[in-house]
Amino acid sequence: MDKKLFAAGLSASILIGLVALGAVYFSRSAELRGTAYGEPYPPAGDFALTRFDGTRFQLSEIRGKVVLLFFGYTACPDVCPTTLAKINLALSELGPEQAQEVQVVFVTVDPARDDPARVQDYVDHFNPGFIGLSGTEPELAKVWNDYGIYREIVDEASAAGYVVNHTARVTLIDRQGNLRVSFGTDAPVDDILHDVKLVLKQD
Repeated sequence: MDKKLFAAGLSASILIGLVALGAVYFSRSAELRGTAYGEPYPPAGDFALTRFDGTRFQLSEIRGKVVLLFFGYTACPDVCPTTLAKINLALSELGPEQAQEVQVVFVTVDPARDDPARVQDYVDHFNPGFIGLSGTEPELAKVWNDYGIYREIVDEASAAGYVVNHTARVTLIDRQGNLRVSFGTDAPVDDILHDVKLVLKQD
């Protein structure tokens, strides 16, 4: 075989291989890394709860933004503060314009201790742009149920009082108010950032 033809054929094969690898890479990079909801995307349940100043906040009021919704409580010893810090770190990697298109909403699972002012004061420590919400137990119970949040008070002696075992996942809601993806508390910051950017780009 002519050496020039062989070299040309080899170069073409390498080029095709690189293109194929690139296609696989970009295809994977365009996939959501969290636990994605299947299409058609289910609508996020709307709700109205109370803010620190006594006003009512309704989820549908911020339609048009990407929402990161997390349920927890202010006396949580580990998972809640770690998760909120992780969310804040992910959002800090966004540009200023993109960051304005994302809203973090924190809903308590411990209304007996977490009045609206306490919840907002708690989330302010992570980012004053976060929204903290509380309400009556019947109001909250409906929201917990709509989002599949398991909650159980455990009577354990600790410096913080009783412990509340609860489902700890971050739910990403798109601009149209649909459930798109959720993250476990062990999700890397890069995965949260990747999926937020991807949904911002798609919507």
